[in-house]
Amino acid sequence: MGKLERHATIADVAALAGVSVGTASKALNGRGSLREETRMRVREAARQLSFEANAGARSLHSGRTYTVGMITTDTIGRFSIPVLMGAEDALGAGEMSVFLCDGRDDPIREQYYVKTLLSRRVDGMIVTGRRTEARAPIGANLPVPVVYAFISSADPGDCSVVPDEAGGARKAVEHLLAVGRTRIAHITGPEHHNSARVRAAAATERLAEDGLSLVAPPLFGGWSEVWGRQAVGILLAGRTEFDAVFCGSDQIARGVCDALRAAGRRVPQDVALIGFDNWDVMTEACQPPLTSIDLDLEGLGRSAAQMLLAAINGSPSPGRHAHPCRLVVRESTVRESTTVPLP
Repeated sequence: MGKLERHATIADVAALAGVSVGTASKALNGRGSLREETRMRVREAARQLSFEANAGARSLHSGRTYTVGMITTDTIGRFSIPVLMGAEDALGAGEMSVFLCDGRDDPIREQYYVKTLLSRRVDGMIVTGRRTEARAPIGANLPVPVVYAFISSADPGDCSVVPDEAGGARKAVEHLLAVGRTRIAHITGPEHHNSARVRAAAATERLAEDGLSLVAPPLFGGWSEVWGRQAVGILLAGRTEFDAVFCGSDQIARGVCDALRAAGRRVPQDVALIGFDNWDVMTEACQPPLTSIDLDLEGLGRSAAQMLLAAINGSPSPGRHAHPCRLVVRESTVRESTTVPLP
């Protein structure tokens, strides 16, 4: 009868990496203030030895389950899936598992999931959704930390990580100014929608800093291509002179581009066009490809997860944290031979 194979222990990993057992444990569990080189050396030693940490033993030792709950109201997944991917990137480094729950905008269903996650003794929760306006807290005096991602909590004492939509709108206007456009129109979504109001206000304020204003009051409508086409018709019927259009979403921009082409206006030669969200389905289908503001949802998810890990380890970050957006330049604002400084 053959000898039973001996499984590698944390002590074996520490010896191979040339560190103490405590340091090896911290490196594998994502805890402590260690140099990245040390963490990588320990993880490589663990890989060579095929070492697998015993989750049950870790849980008994630390009082943690190394699991996080994520509750979303975004049934389509347009926003929550990138946030989830970013969160998993950050949590995976600490070998955390994620339970994803779809609340479907139903408060009763949502509370059921809160109770279920707590019964599973999750170490913390991330709450996300498709709207950017503040929502009611998911619970009061919960026994685990909660971080709101993309959406924010109405309680200023909660930790919320949200896209800097005002900063993104400013970047859009600054880019149009950089390519020499000064007669800018703004077409966006419903006025009751928080994102539409924030983006329109920021665009107006940024133009005012240069002594400029929009060529017409912001055109509020729907988040659709149909509205984009209708809004161009309104501008043209009013004989409004414009050399650029900043759109509150990529869907609107796609409709605007179609309407401009039908009216004999060339993009970007006659009218520079920029969208918001950097949704590849729209930006790549647009002709020419659409310049847009990217919300960096995966980066936002990583930031939210890192803040949750810090809170789990005793260092919460209460308040509203704005995650920067970024400008992605394509041919709808800049001809291929043109070089433009990025804001």
